[in-house]
Amino acid sequence: MEHINGFKAAVAAVVGCLTALWGWFGWLVVAWVVCMLLDYGTGTAAALRDRGCKVYELSRRDSEVEGITHLRCDITDEEQIKAAVAQVLDENGRIDILINNAGFGISGAVEFTETSDAQRLFDVNFFGMVRMNRAILPLMREQGHGRIVNLSSVAAPVPIPFQTYYSAGKAAVNSYTMALSNEVKPFGITVAAVMPGDIKTGFTAARQKNIIGDDIYGGRISRSVAGMEKDEQTGMDPAAAGRFIANVALKNSRKPLYTIGFAYKGAVFLTKILPARWLNGLIGMIYAK
Repeated sequence: MEHINGFKAAVAAVVGCLTALWGWFGWLVVAWVVCMLLDYGTGTAAALRDRGCKVYELSRRDSEVEGITHLRCDITDEEQIKAAVAQVLDENGRIDILINNAGFGISGAVEFTETSDAQRLFDVNFFGMVRMNRAILPLMREQGHGRIVNLSSVAAPVPIPFQTYYSAGKAAVNSYTMALSNEVKPFGITVAAVMPGDIKTGFTAARQKNIIGDDIYGGRISRSVAGMEKDEQTGMDPAAAGRFIANVALKNSRKPLYTIGFAYKGAVFLTKILPARWLNGLIGMIYAK
């Protein structure tokens, strides 16, 4: 994880937990939130805190947010995850909701992206989620109920060129979520993925940009990334996105996929009705021209 230390927001893989006397079937609800520091992950934790929840935020860096207890944890380290789980269980006795929202982005042409960079992205964005779920699932199964929310992206059904690895990672999150939901359904555990679109956060500044080969690609790499980042900086308020995610987390629903924002719901709908060739051509016109 020393590579991630070089990024500002990307480095801050945050794990949070929250506990609350929430009336989900009359049980005490204890939930974890894995999130990006100061982005919509913190917005999610804040929304849950505002609804009477006690929030624990775990990250590799110190963080002070009013009403949220901070613990240090690196989600690429299973031993640290186990220790954090043990502490929360010791203090609260149960964990009923898990929100996985840690991640960062890289951009660039596939042929000029180091495999190690792609592996590092998957280690946080996908396998960080996997580690958290493996740590929590036995507890939820024994309890006979639980709620897991994995943060995906509209880039999963609408794969973005020059964001290929990020898009592929989020597509993996969607497939994993849908398969896992059927595995654990008999145990009273529900699993969902939330797909945000453009949100104005520190994620943009934290992106690892690689424009090697931009001249070979006719400037398309830099144009694509610049256009996407412009959209991000005029995107949804992270607090609003956080409230949406919090609402999904507090639902007892078996719906596997949610999309944030009317326009993005329309985009996802198009992926279901357009032939793949047409859809990919449209994406290329927007992001690879």
